[in-house]
Amino acid sequence: MRFAPGRLIVHRNVRHGQIGWVRPARVVSDDERGLLVWLAPGSAVGGSVAADGRGIRAMPFAEWVTLEHRVRVGAWQGHGLLKLVRPGAAHSVWWFRGADGSHKAWYVNLEAPAVRWDDGHLAGVDITDQDLDIWVEPDRTWRWKDEDEFAERLALADHYWVPEPDQVWAEGRRVVAVIEAGAFPFDGSWCDFVPDPSWPTPTVLPDGWDRPAVR
Repeated sequence: MRFAPGRLIVHRNVRHGQIGWVRPARVVSDDERGLLVWLAPGSAVGGSVAADGRGIRAMPFAEWVTLEHRVRVGAWQGHGLLKLVRPGAAHSVWWFRGADGSHKAWYVNLEAPAVRWDDGHLAGVDITDQDLDIWVEPDRTWRWKDEDEFAERLALADHYWVPEPDQVWAEGRRVVAVIEAGAFPFDGSWCDFVPDPSWPTPTVLPDGWDRPAVR
């Protein structure tokens, strides 16, 4: 299943079958290197919150798992974000940008491999974010991110969506070797990306964004 350049899809993080976050993204390219998408600043996005409006990172995980959740819709507050979903890989790579559009950093999101779906009127990819990440500076110096959060959630294994933490760490170490080698996609590819000015910013989530998860 390939998605045509320019198509609007949704990128969704699914936890135990429930949507953790959803982001509409424009397809830049879709080939053997992976699915490259653009999240425009100001796009409508959704994120899971408790009844009082707090997100998962605003409370201990032990409290989060006792509460009911809903998806709250808001707007993407960051600068534009480019994401590469690698074929069959247990990670994606994101390009963070500064206010002037310059490359700020790469971000390696460790995740269960993406599963694609296409309902005709809307398509998307579902992943399960595994929380441990890698932040990579433009000079390719790197550091782990969210190790404490990862450990805290692993302590409640019956509620957590990461069954094999050793595999997550192993995937991260594999990507670190690629980073240190300066190999694709950390070779400067797309660091100067400019989105098509004709692409409209999605200010509402497209119909069908909340369809049942396939992941």
